[in-house]
Amino acid sequence: MRSETAPAIRLEDYQPPAYRIDKVHLTVQLDPLETIVKAVLSIVMQPDTAVGTPLVLDGDELTLISARLDGEDLSVSRYEAAPDRFEFFEPPSGPFELSLTTRINPQSNTKLMGLYRSSGTFCTQCEAEGFRRITYFLDRPDVLAVYTTRIEASKADCPVLLANGNLAETGDIEKTGRHFAVWHDPHPKPAYLFALVAGHLAQVPDSFTTASGKAVQLNIYVEHGNEHLCDWAMDSLKRSMRWDEEVFGREYDLDVFNIVAVSDFNMGAMENKGLNIFNDKYVLADPETATDQDYANIEAVIAHEYFHNWTGNRITCRDWFQLCLKEGLTVFRDQEFTSDMRSRPVKRITDVRLLKSHQFPEDAGPLAHPVRPRLYHEINNFYTATVYEKGAEVVRMLKTVVGETGFREGLDLYFDRHDGDATTIEAFLACFEDAAKVDLNQFSLWYEQAGTPLVSVKTRHDPKSQTFSVSLSQEVPPVPGQKSSKPALIPLRFGLIGADGEDIEAISDNGVEIVGDVMLLDKARQEVVFSGLASPPTLSLLRGFSAPVRLSQQQREEDLRFLAAHDNDPFNRWQAVQTLCMQELLRLTGCIRKQETAETSDAVVEVFGSVLRDQNIDAALKSLALTLPSEADIAQEIGKNVDPDAIHSARLLLRKAIAFHHRTELLKAMKDVASTGAYSPDATSAGNRSLANRALHYYAVSGADDAAQLVWEQFTAANNMTDRLACLTLLVHDHLAHGDEALKAYQARHEKSSLAMDKWLMVQATAPGPETLEKVRRLKSDAQLYDVTNPNRVRALLQSFATGNPTQFARTDGAGFELIAESVLEIDKRNPQVASRLLTSFRSWRALDSHRSTLAESALLKISSCEELSRDSRDIIDRTLQ
Repeated sequence: MRSETAPAIRLEDYQPPAYRIDKVHLTVQLDPLETIVKAVLSIVMQPDTAVGTPLVLDGDELTLISARLDGEDLSVSRYEAAPDRFEFFEPPSGPFELSLTTRINPQSNTKLMGLYRSSGTFCTQCEAEGFRRITYFLDRPDVLAVYTTRIEASKADCPVLLANGNLAETGDIEKTGRHFAVWHDPHPKPAYLFALVAGHLAQVPDSFTTASGKAVQLNIYVEHGNEHLCDWAMDSLKRSMRWDEEVFGREYDLDVFNIVAVSDFNMGAMENKGLNIFNDKYVLADPETATDQDYANIEAVIAHEYFHNWTGNRITCRDWFQLCLKEGLTVFRDQEFTSDMRSRPVKRITDVRLLKSHQFPEDAGPLAHPVRPRLYHEINNFYTATVYEKGAEVVRMLKTVVGETGFREGLDLYFDRHDGDATTIEAFLACFEDAAKVDLNQFSLWYEQAGTPLVSVKTRHDPKSQTFSVSLSQEVPPVPGQKSSKPALIPLRFGLIGADGEDIEAISDNGVEIVGDVMLLDKARQEVVFSGLASPPTLSLLRGFSAPVRLSQQQREEDLRFLAAHDNDPFNRWQAVQTLCMQELLRLTGCIRKQETAETSDAVVEVFGSVLRDQNIDAALKSLALTLPSEADIAQEIGKNVDPDAIHSARLLLRKAIAFHHRTELLKAMKDVASTGAYSPDATSAGNRSLANRALHYYAVSGADDAAQLVWEQFTAANNMTDRLACLTLLVHDHLAHGDEALKAYQARHEKSSLAMDKWLMVQATAPGPETLEKVRRLKSDAQLYDVTNPNRVRALLQSFATGNPTQFARTDGAGFELIAESVLEIDKRNPQVASRLLTSFRSWRALDSHRSTLAESALLKISSCEELSRDSRDIIDRTLQ
């Protein structure tokens, strides 16, 4: 029998729970195969609940051992227990205590949800609905309880016992070889924030003193031998704590803050109250195994999970439809933290690149959904770029609309008004309306409507009246399941640039409301007219990417070159270069598809020379400006009838032209910022390495006689992973001499580091060329190199191939699609979350040319026909095929 998609859960059907659980006392007797969980739940019937209403608790693969009511055995006639639910008929109308004892098997829990084992360590993951795999519970975010957790385990196997909150008691269990620890969390929290860890772990301690003088014990727990890899994570944590005090006035509220790094984790990290559990790739780092990007990611993810203490834990979601309330807001906060720690322009550009490469395609495909969806079938599938990245952009726009002061006052009011609440988007926005005295009704459409708005722009200069008119319009392309869209409130930051390259202060006569340097577009069509302009200015629109929209603006090549050289907004300078490149790449792709002669534009190539020569751009920003749009970016811009091979050829053609014409300057750029001395992850050093490696990226295909040898020499001489991996990628992807030798040397050097070997797999999976598919198959079948049970390994090899190698994933023989379809079905049996995320790599299949899209559909139908597909994957496949 074919598996079915789970029933739709709808926002409009939300009802508060009939019962409240105020206190939870857990005793968890750990055993790899038979863990016993004793849950004592203090339950109260809600005032508006009818007497006799059954209490229905959620479960998932649970075995009930016993049930007791107020200390007495509960008659079996009064309840019904199944692996997925516990129903108590006619509970008492007054407060009562329900004690449930269940048995679970952590060792066999390959879903990595609930309580499971990772490299011998017991650990948990309960978001979104994993707590029900530990004990029966009202597993929903609006049920907040105070937890006391007693953990019992073998002292030899699990010397470390951790749970949420503060440590209350420890001791030995006489004559058993076991010991216990009791943890108490005084802050009411939903079940998804519960955490437990037990194992043989090394402790890396430190401390932090809050602004009010409170001492907080900090600990990072890792596998033995990895202690030396925690310095950067600990430093990032302390900087995050101080920054949140200084910027948002938020102090930490427990006596201890623990982080645990595990190797088997479905997500990046989890913000459990006082006990954050991390995928070890976001904790462990040293120059030998981690790149500059790894260091930046660790800094950001550590900050993100810590910031959740207030935006997610102290104030949580009423229901899962409000997921963006904690995630979008916290992503915005971690973006601001990184901007203050590093370069704000560079951070803004990298965030927008991520948004455009991940969220824009999501918005344009069958998996599109609003920032706050109104229905879901499987909540695990809504941890998406739309909720996280677009959600953060909406918060950023909110700050633009209400202003710096209004935003801080509104957020302070939110913290004061809703501390301890499970709340909603409406309540969040109401705080800013009250603080800033604004109406955000139209702004709230950003949470309700799917799709990326298209803003069209036309300009006209009238020399007689000395006016400059800007005509604006907005529309949202059709989105599956969304009947129509209303005009949103779109803040467009702008500047008018004179011939001397300086911004002009001009007076607007009518039309769009302007606040400072921001146009507020709130209708389908509007016009703003600027007066007193004898000469036509150059319009710089959407500065800082002030709204997550697409711009349709007819810009002449000379205007774009002017903006690339003179715009005082770093983002728009970068965007001007990108737009020039994109126009050129689209033209070249068209020529290649038509089998016409494809010759690169000297003017576009020269733009890169001017960027290389510009001494006023710091190294990190220059590296970004020299980066061509990705193949996925180009495909997205084409939109339909996409030919990945033509795109790849066009991009390589432009890269070679830039390299050939500027190889002397490229070589100079490498030498000017060449790293010397010991490695440092600081922003300046990382920027210099980024520019040097970007220049080498071009020089490798410049035609210079020494290019391949130079890359090989730099690979062998590299004293850090950033440079080593950059060279390895060039040697393999550009099929240079020593490529195979470099792969073997890298493997020999890093074979004992799983995180470093993930990079090795990724390099091979993303290499262009028809031989890659067979190589991926060979690697996948090698039990020494690939482990299907480890999500990081699956992502490194298969996710990288599917999302980072368009020509081979979308091969014209269909073999790339078939490989991923087979892998989805294989993984789905063990870990539905990992399988469903891999399945999203097909999200843009309809945009491919007819031959490829037919092959993709065939692979999708093969997955769909599986009778035992999980709910997670069934949800994705049905929406992808709709």
